[in-house]
Amino acid sequence: MKTTEGVTHEPDESCSIGLTLGVGFQGVLLSLAPTVLTMLLFARASGLGQGYVTWSVLAAVAVSGITTALQAARFGPIGGGNILMAGAAPSYLAIGLLALEQAGPATLATLVVVSSLLQFALSASLPRLRRIITPVVSGTVIMLIAASVLPLTVDRLEQVPDGAPALAAPAVAAITLLAVAVLGLRATGALRLWTPLIGIVVGCVAAALFGIYDPTSFLDAPWIGLPELWLPGFDFSPGAEFWALLPMFLIVSISGAIKAVGSSVVVQQVSWREPRVTDYRRVQGTVNANAIGSVLSGFLGVLPTGTYAATSVSLTNFTGVAARAVGYTIGIMLIVLALLPKPMALLLTVPNAVTSAYMLMLMGLLLVEGLRSVAQDGLDQRKALIVALSLAVGVGLQSENVITRVVGGAWGLVLGNGLIMGALTAILLTTFIELVAPRRRRLEISLNISALPQLDEFLAQMAAKLGWNEASANRLRLVGEEALSSLLGDEQEDAARRVIVLARPGMGMIELEFMAVLEEENIEDALAYMSEQSDAPEAGEISLRLLRHFASGVRHRKYQGIDIVTVEVPR
Repeated sequence: MKTTEGVTHEPDESCSIGLTLGVGFQGVLLSLAPTVLTMLLFARASGLGQGYVTWSVLAAVAVSGITTALQAARFGPIGGGNILMAGAAPSYLAIGLLALEQAGPATLATLVVVSSLLQFALSASLPRLRRIITPVVSGTVIMLIAASVLPLTVDRLEQVPDGAPALAAPAVAAITLLAVAVLGLRATGALRLWTPLIGIVVGCVAAALFGIYDPTSFLDAPWIGLPELWLPGFDFSPGAEFWALLPMFLIVSISGAIKAVGSSVVVQQVSWREPRVTDYRRVQGTVNANAIGSVLSGFLGVLPTGTYAATSVSLTNFTGVAARAVGYTIGIMLIVLALLPKPMALLLTVPNAVTSAYMLMLMGLLLVEGLRSVAQDGLDQRKALIVALSLAVGVGLQSENVITRVVGGAWGLVLGNGLIMGALTAILLTTFIELVAPRRRRLEISLNISALPQLDEFLAQMAAKLGWNEASANRLRLVGEEALSSLLGDEQEDAARRVIVLARPGMGMIELEFMAVLEEENIEDALAYMSEQSDAPEAGEISLRLLRHFASGVRHRKYQGIDIVTVEVPR
């Protein structure tokens, strides 16, 4: 099996205190600015006064820290157990301001909390939505995120102080990119661990030489500051404005949950030395942690949280550290920073040219991980068309928002969002394929070796109905038998567990799904591991080897409380 180059510390491995603090500090540096800038933009446009501006920024940073720490945790169904940074979601800016204008802070808080609860429902429903929210859909969403952020990143290069040279921002951005690229390609050992920070420091030095680095905000900020408490309360008797705005908040909340799914998938891809299949229990935990952060945001009167996949992927790629202890550290540091204005001000003095250059690198990495996620499920003609149309719609609307001009108002802003419409296109096309697919046949049996005759008869009837010859029918029956044997493992029976078998005919093949509560080991990972071993199998490996030989594809998804094994048997 090919080893993922550069991962020195996997999620569940420990690392030294110094290493944890060093990588954690760099994570804070990368994730703090998006949260602060998003919240500042919203608070200043809200018209609620300077008190709210101060409170909202510090509260958003604190919620970002809590959510990031939760993402690193594995508390039952909460947390993905990976370094996945979180912060204020820019997708709520437009509808948040609209809600403030039309209904006030209390109704906004109520809308945020109610719409965030939908993410818990989506997390619990991921096993049922497995054919809709697929790796192709989540990977496409990740690529759309990168495509939507890139133009904004380039635009920020023009934001320089008055009187600065015309070439200052492009020159500083080029120097920053060059430093990060050279270090990323050549640095090893301890130097590699500090690649993100060194790149930013080099950029800041270049900015100072060009006269576009301004430390005034750092010098003027106090060391410790406690903001005046500003809680919006809730609207317990929602009126017409609430019900009119709720559909828009639900759409954006679903979009955020799908983004969290994609973020979890790509972060898992870069967190292991040896490639592993996606653990969807971690995905569900990621969505739940994001939902908790969003609910907490509603209570505190700030924008809901979203996952920052780009910064998380880049931090692991550049440092090689994926230990979730770093996630806890980043979360704690952000919470502490919310009470320390001067250190926060220092981090925010990084010029736009430097952060924009670094964001260009991050978005490029995110595009690559999105492509990898799409390819994970196999890219046939239909899936390629879904990706192509979704990207065309999303990127097209990002460059020219025709829907806003036609529809207008708040709905125009929501439906004209390239990310939302691109994701919706991918979901609708995937749903259409699922609806027009041949009808599935269903069998429910106990997870018991004595259930083999029932399964054999079910598959034999399926093959006869499709007109398969004897050799093909026997191969189908053998695959079914070996799949059930693989689920049993060393156990020959477990009367307490049930297996639901779904069979669906396709183009020259039959797809079988086995849904059950399984052991901890992932069958796909076991098959991949066996490919590195000798041809002399142990007794427990025989079923897996036969399964690999006779099935054209094997996929295994693990969810909270249910595991789904899918095998494709060619005719």
